[in-house]
Amino acid sequence: MTDVRALVTRFWTDGAVRRAARAAVVMPAVFAIGMEVVGDVQVGTFAAIGALCQLLLVEFGGPMRERIEAEVALVLAGAALITVGTLISPHIALAAPVIALVSFAILFSGVVSSVLASASLSLLLAVILSVSLPAGLPAVPPRLAGWGLAAVVSLLAVRFLWPAPARDPLQTPMVEACRALAARLRADAARARGEPGPDYAGVVARADEAGAALHRAFLASPNRPTGLTTSARARVRLVDELAWIRQILAHRPTMTGATPAACGVKDAAAGVLDESAALLDRPGPTSALHAAGRDLEEALVGMAREATVSLPVGRAGGSGESPDEFVSALEPSFRAQEVSYAIRLVAQNVELSVAAERRTWWQRALGQQPGGLVGPLTAARERAAAHLEPHSTWLHNSLRGAVGVSVAVVVARYTGVQHSFWVIFGALAVLRSNALSTGQNAVRAILGTVAGFVIGAAILIGIGTKTAVLWVILPVAVLMAGIAPALISFAAGQAAFTVTLLILFNIIQPAGWQLGLIRIEDVAIGVGISILVGLLLWPRGARKALRRALADAYEDSARYLHAAVAYAALCCDAGGTRPPPPAEEASRAAASSRRLDDTFRTYLTERGAKPVPLPEITSLVNGVTGLRLAADAVLDLWRRDNPAEGDRARARELLLGGSRTVEDWYAGLAASIVGEGPAPAPSPPDLAADGRLVDAVRRDLRSDDGTATAAAVRVIWTADHLDAARRLEATLAAPALAAEATVPR
Repeated sequence: MTDVRALVTRFWTDGAVRRAARAAVVMPAVFAIGMEVVGDVQVGTFAAIGALCQLLLVEFGGPMRERIEAEVALVLAGAALITVGTLISPHIALAAPVIALVSFAILFSGVVSSVLASASLSLLLAVILSVSLPAGLPAVPPRLAGWGLAAVVSLLAVRFLWPAPARDPLQTPMVEACRALAARLRADAARARGEPGPDYAGVVARADEAGAALHRAFLASPNRPTGLTTSARARVRLVDELAWIRQILAHRPTMTGATPAACGVKDAAAGVLDESAALLDRPGPTSALHAAGRDLEEALVGMAREATVSLPVGRAGGSGESPDEFVSALEPSFRAQEVSYAIRLVAQNVELSVAAERRTWWQRALGQQPGGLVGPLTAARERAAAHLEPHSTWLHNSLRGAVGVSVAVVVARYTGVQHSFWVIFGALAVLRSNALSTGQNAVRAILGTVAGFVIGAAILIGIGTKTAVLWVILPVAVLMAGIAPALISFAAGQAAFTVTLLILFNIIQPAGWQLGLIRIEDVAIGVGISILVGLLLWPRGARKALRRALADAYEDSARYLHAAVAYAALCCDAGGTRPPPPAEEASRAAASSRRLDDTFRTYLTERGAKPVPLPEITSLVNGVTGLRLAADAVLDLWRRDNPAEGDRARARELLLGGSRTVEDWYAGLAASIVGEGPAPAPSPPDLAADGRLVDAVRRDLRSDDGTATAAAVRVIWTADHLDAARRLEATLAAPALAAEATVPR
């Protein structure tokens, strides 16, 4: 009984079932209005396909207002594409290049937003249908009328007919991760103070599982789950930031020798995470989060003050104190400072998300943004620019799809097939990111189409040309066409779609079961085009591109870290003048990181064996985040206070030397990933460099009373960030060896 109830619950809440049910109601209704009431085949055809595009092939998420806005945008864009496609349809010499450009623009625009990516098939279907039915200017009004009819009814269905719950698939995992990490921080602080507390191993395990669950949810979709809305852009940053907190705690879990101030910082940071979780769970006033943030700032100031007093810069070099002991005096405070920086980022983005949701309609229309975020157009430009790069998988897939559609248009026109739309759509439906996946989908498409033909033929032979019966079974066919791909398989979806089309076109122009043979012929031509294009254009898909994306991300992130340390060194020796931060390096690192994320998602969805074990690849992908955010932390460390006065040349030289060493190691790692060199071994601890840095701090960064200055503390903390990048090397060495061993020769 429980299993039956669970099955019913899944069926009722499944998004594919909801989309299919809506389409099964709306599509036959608007098709009937166009055919029987208006009496125009083009109105009926475009109304039917429009309903499928707007209800079955896409479902936008978020609050109802955002869904309606997205649906309206889809309707307007589809209308423009139908107009363009209809006008160029009689002229094949013009249609082929234009459809290639339009298809590329539609497919590539998905990199800007998961909302645009989810709408790409609907938009392509609208323009493909228009081009495949040669007409001209007189056909534009009836086609737009059919599309508009579908739009009106579809918008009403989205709003009132089985509306989807307004949920963010990342919200619950984010809330749980914040709370679990807060409990972990409190347990760490209590353990350092020697206080009794909950089962420490259990707290750690729950925090790790919550972080892993968030990461799985983030990678569950083939597109990065973010849109151009301000709140969506703010929230998606939380995934990287929470993963970094988890990484910090995993690599440096204990607080041996922690001072009360450092423990207090961790307690205050846990309070910020708890308030962030509460605000994510139930958006409301931000006063509690602000109060927790002020507590954290006060705790950080107190810890920095304590560190300047406790750092033994005044001791003589011959006191027997080793450089390691000297630097370790600041290690607990550094760890608390490192994790608190990441948590302040979390709080900032949670607050930005809430503030964005509270904007008035007028503020949204004017593009007014909460502080800290660029506008949607700027964000879109940055995201698109990140993929205008020769090794971008998204660029490859967009070009491959555009070429496939354009070739299908030409082949369909010159071979004189009866229904060229299905040639073009068949080519697009099976085209994937590599030749293997395309071939496998081609086989499934043919098998599904044949199965659909057999089923459809049996139905048509049984009922003959009784149009009234076809009208009755059309909603059932549409329902199955929507459910089958998601709940059964791609081949089952093709079969159900074939049955739907047989019924639809037999209503328009009765032709009997022979229409199924035409459908098989059309699909066979289309998949043949797909296989050819897949073999000629980047047949290896994301496997090779992932290596290059990893290499670029590590090179750019390591260069950014070096630039951040150079900024710190200039602040340390700037004579009171603050230098400009490394904006260009930061932008390049962010772009390559985004490119890596999209390539990794494509890699996960591709069929076939993975040469490198998935855990190894995942470790390499996650390492980029830690390296890039370490650079962000260095910048934040030196931007918060005025530059140090006086001559700090020695400390500057040592910091730059250390960062160059780190940059060189990661450059070697990048080269090994693409097969241009051996995987480097992790760098051993450099106690001699630590000793030289200690001497520089003692000599140059000491106040009149013999205690350390704030600049001394920041110098040591900057060196600790570099050490964190070095410690990351140990976790990347084994995955790098595995990647090197599988480089194609």
